[in-house]
Amino acid sequence: MSAWLNKVRWDEHGLVPVIAQDAESGDVLMFAWMNREALSKTVECGEAVYWSRSRKKLWHKGEESGHIQKVMEIRLDCDEDVVLLKIKQLEDIACHTGRHSCFFQKFEGGVNDGEWQTVEPVLKDPESIYK
Repeated sequence: MSAWLNKVRWDEHGLVPVIAQDAESGDVLMFAWMNREALSKTVECGEAVYWSRSRKKLWHKGEESGHIQKVMEIRLDCDEDVVLLKIKQLEDIACHTGRHSCFFQKFEGGVNDGEWQTVEPVLKDPESIYK
């Protein structure tokens, strides 16, 4: 693999955390993980490819849903242990719940009376997305 991959500080499982951000709006859409192969394939094809920890395999975002992430820019943080993808989200849905962003729950209230409120609508029923 290319030397640029060696600059990334992979964790003990060979993974790096990845933030997907809408390149136009700046919205944080999702958080995922990549291994070396996923990052390499992302660069190669220009679309986000992640490592699914639950399925233990590469996951080309949108392979099932059609909600592909076109990569506009890739950045590495100052500690070289977090990757930021600036992406164009096709169909404007990044979350498996059918929402624009995975971060659709907002904390409201205080320490003793706080709760999570859903603040983003479902854009498409997940049952119609995933067969």
